[in-house]
Amino acid sequence: MESSSENKVHSPNEVRTLVIMAKAPRPGAVKTRLAPSLSSEAVTDFYCCLLDDTLTLARSLSDVEVAIMCPCSDVSELSQLAGNKASVVAQQGEGLVAGLTSVFAHFAEDRQRRTIAFNSDSPHLPRSVLEEAFETLAAHDVVVGPTHDGGYYLVGANASHPALFAGDGMGTSSALERLLSSARDLELSVGFADPFYDIDVADDLTRLAEELRLAPARAPRTARWLKEWEFAADQSRTSSRTGYRTGTGEL
Repeated sequence: MESSSENKVHSPNEVRTLVIMAKAPRPGAVKTRLAPSLSSEAVTDFYCCLLDDTLTLARSLSDVEVAIMCPCSDVSELSQLAGNKASVVAQQGEGLVAGLTSVFAHFAEDRQRRTIAFNSDSPHLPRSVLEEAFETLAAHDVVVGPTHDGGYYLVGANASHPALFAGDGMGTSSALERLLSSARDLELSVGFADPFYDIDVADDLTRLAEELRLAPARAPRTARWLKEWEFAADQSRTSSRTGYRTGTGEL
């Protein structure tokens, strides 16, 4: 059941922006921790599915501006992939810290705007969690969505706080701890979105596939890709077992 926050009327002077942190889907540049389990081509195909479904999730929110923040070299390719689903903005500097800092420097210039930076690999997140995250910014300076591995899948603020991300970044085991420490140093109040998981390793693929088998509409393109991936994996295991038995019989 969706949160009642989806039915709230927002002030016409209030701007809400959801910025997806993304990279162009090039082999070796995205979801690198999946490389031991998938070919580079499969990883990039999978990432395209995640990004497309994430954009669809973002655009399903009411009264929310959707954008992509990416390295300068990726703007053209991501603009083609996003089409009219989102504007694409080049970050200032290299790396994730620069990207996060750029999000709030670019979009959160005044306190009329609630801005959330969201990763590109959680299209299965319930829409209500994003809605509640925006509502949390009505009462706090910062909102953060923790991941189970010590990182975070979203972070939002009402204004730009460059020092908030100094030496920080999503996707590391101490990222959340460092973010909260920086927020305390800056005397910023922090609210929390529901804990969730993102897609980094093979076990995450399996977990996501199980969830989307039950609810494929949450991320339809990703669900189709995972269904084909599971089928191919099953075929490979069957062929391996058959080959092993045949080989044993011939010895």
